[in-house]
This record gives sequence, structure tokens and C-alpha cells, in this order.
Amino acid sequence: MVQIPNPPAPAPPAPTRSVPTSADVARLAGVSRATVSYVLNNARAVRISEPTRRRVREAARELGYVPHAAARSLRAGHSRMVLMPAPAFPVGPLYSKFINDLHAALSLLDYTVVQYGTVGVHDDEAARAWAELRPVAVLVPGSGLGPRGVEVLKRSGARAVVTLGPETVQGAYALLMDHDVVGHSAGAHLFDRGRRRIGVVVPGEPGLDTFSAPRLAGVRAAVHGTDATVTELPLAYDEEAAARLAARWRDLGLDAVFTYNDEYAMLLMRALQDEGIRIPEETAVVGADNLTLGRLLRPRLSTVHLELPSGQELADLVDRAVRDPAAAPEAHKVLGASVVRRESS
Repeated sequence: MVQIPNPPAPAPPAPTRSVPTSADVARLAGVSRATVSYVLNNARAVRISEPTRRRVREAARELGYVPHAAARSLRAGHSRMVLMPAPAFPVGPLYSKFINDLHAALSLLDYTVVQYGTVGVHDDEAARAWAELRPVAVLVPGSGLGPRGVEVLKRSGARAVVTLGPETVQGAYALLMDHDVVGHSAGAHLFDRGRRRIGVVVPGEPGLDTFSAPRLAGVRAAVHGTDATVTELPLAYDEEAAARLAARWRDLGLDAVFTYNDEYAMLLMRALQDEGIRIPEETAVVGADNLTLGRLLRPRLSTVHLELPSGQELADLVDRAVRDPAAAPEAHKVLGASVVRRESS
């Protein structure tokens, strides 16, 4: 008779590690729980020495303690989430840096920044999706949000709605970024350099018309009433499309071009040079955004430098609006522009 051995007894479960609390941090740092809360929540109304702040942060790091966002929201009476819907347009290095600086500044003010996708939702329909997350503030890039969407967000508990675009929206703070100033700066510069047949690149990428249309209008406004002409040049961000445009350049009779931004400038400059068109002798070229790569081109690229608000300035505006939700929304013009002249024009 074969005896079947008994299976080995199961190993006892590993002891569950307790979740560290603010009391644990306070004991390790030798301070009160209130001090831990003040330090880790970046409370600015309470003066705490830097050595104490450092000791609390080191204790929290050693224990692996992270403040509980939901509990913090209950104490404050509102969330600390700032929602940033992902822009529906392609973003370049300049905008990405601005957003990164804003994220860092809001984090220092103890806000949690969440970026939210917008695929499949549009206009005020998107506001309902954002409202489900109960953010304390929403920063909306571009256009599309209307007064009804602002109301939906405020009813859900958002204390501040901030739009970054060309126009104000009832009920929202507005950071006005009217891109006609970019085109106007480029057009005025080219006219002052003696150019009279100016082309303006209009990108074919979806979503960029919010910026390209006012930039084209700005060039036209800069030379309005003069003998200069402006020719619209639709262009996809594609080498073949640039080569086709460059192949008919001399037939167009243009002596200058504003290329919408530096990336389109690099694309078109290469194609023009491949066609033997001399820059700037035959055609002056001006981009926009003042990217470092523009200085590496030969000839070096003239460009429009965009002056955006700092991330800290916008973070302070959001914080002020959250602290005083009854205040009347403000509107600020925040986009400036100036030409950086180099060899291409």
C-alpha cells in the first residue's frame, strides 16, 4: 500500500508592513504633527526654519511617507487637483517648456497637476468629462470652451477656470494669446528690410489654424496700405511638400517668407537651398519661437521671439483665484513678440 505524504503546511503570510503616518514622521523628526503638516503641505502662513523643514522632509523620505490627497482635500474643503486638458494641437518645444515650468510652480504651491486627454470630446462636452474629476482649477489651452462649460466646471467645485487663447470666455480668467502680434512683428521686419513680395506659410497640420490664421492676419496688417503683397502658402510638414513648393518658388516671385515657426523655416530653407535659391539674397526667411536649432543653421535663422508669462506667474494667478473664488475673473494680455535678426533676413 502506497502512503501518500501529507502536503507541507502553507508558509505563514508575510507580516504586513504598516503604512507610515504623519505621527511616525513627527516622532522621527522630533517635531509636532502640525509641523509635519505645515512642512509637507507647503503652508506659507506659518514660519518654520529651514533646518526643521529639511529634517521633516528627510524623515518622510526615510519612512516612505506620502500625504493622503483625499484626507488633505477633506481638511481643506476642496481638492488640490489642477486639471490641464491636453491641447488638441501639436505643441512645440516652447509651449512644452512653458507647461513644464507651470507644473513645477504649481507643485511648489502644493497642487497636484493632472493632464487629461481630450480624444473624442469637444467644446462644452469636454467640460462635463473634466468636471467628473472634481478639480479645484482647470487650465484650458486653445479655444472651444464656452460659458456653459465654465458653469458646469464651477458647479462641480472648480474655484478657478483659466483659458489660454485668443479671446475671453464669460466666467473664466483669460490669458489672452493673440498671435497676430507674431505675424505683425515678422511682416514689419521684412518690410523694413526692403522686402515687398512676402509669402506666409500656413501649416496643414490640424489644430494649428488657431495660431496660423492670426499670424497671417498680422503680416497683412503690418503691410496694409503699402505697395507690399502677401501670398498665403499652404504647406504640410513634409519634405516632399516643401520640395514641391521650392520647385515653383521663382514662378511665385517672392522675395521673403514668414514660415509660421522655426521648424517650418528649417524645412523650407533646406528645400529652397536644394533648388539653388540663395538666402537671404533672393529670399529672406523669418521663423518664430527662437529655437536653439535656428542658430545652428547656415545662414542663421532670423526669428520672432515669443514672450510668454512665466510658469510661476500663472501658478500664482491660479492660487489667488482658488483662495478667492468670489473675485471677478481677470483678463491679461500675456503674449509679446520681438524679432531676433540674424543672417537669413
